[in-house]
Amino acid sequence: MREYKRFAVDDPALVGTSEPRAAWHHVAPIQVPELSDMRRKFFELTALEPGALDRSTTPGHLTGSAVVFNADATETLLLFHTKLQRWLQPGGHADGEANLARVALKEATEETGIKGLEIVDPAIDIDIHNVAPEGADPIWHYDVRFVVMAPKGAQPVGNHESQDIRWVSLDDLDEYDLDEGHHRMITAGRAVADLLLTENA
Repeated sequence: MREYKRFAVDDPALVGTSEPRAAWHHVAPIQVPELSDMRRKFFELTALEPGALDRSTTPGHLTGSAVVFNADATETLLLFHTKLQRWLQPGGHADGEANLARVALKEATEETGIKGLEIVDPAIDIDIHNVAPEGADPIWHYDVRFVVMAPKGAQPVGNHESQDIRWVSLDDLDEYDLDEGHHRMITAGRAVADLLLTENA
């Protein structure tokens, strides 16, 4: 069984590194059969592309994102992204940082305005998706996804990157037109969040 650990934003364990291959250690524990081909592509990117951490690298580069749960893991946080006009999870570009847990936690903190978030490492999901406008050459985000737990009673504030931000019950997700990868991430994340809550009960 994988060992999951929670880290606060100032935890020294979230040390930064600029070596793309270091990002692979977040992905390596993910052994889900249906993600095996995607996992192989992540390995190739981190091992062979020296610019994998640079947002200007095409056709693909690394990103880190967070499936944020409330304190009892009954709700997840969704943001209506200003640029993409879709409901999404917090996340963003690596911008030279190979510790993608650090990236995901930083982005979640900035985009939600919630203090005291804790990230769970290793990652729980990966996804490769095109973010280029229709008709343009594809730009692929190689996204590494982590569970982030919010403190009890946390209320999001949001920033300019989203037009709306809200806690959503896990029973109401079908109302938000989330893609298959987002549903997969939430399902995997909920299992880990429940495991951690049970261990800490």
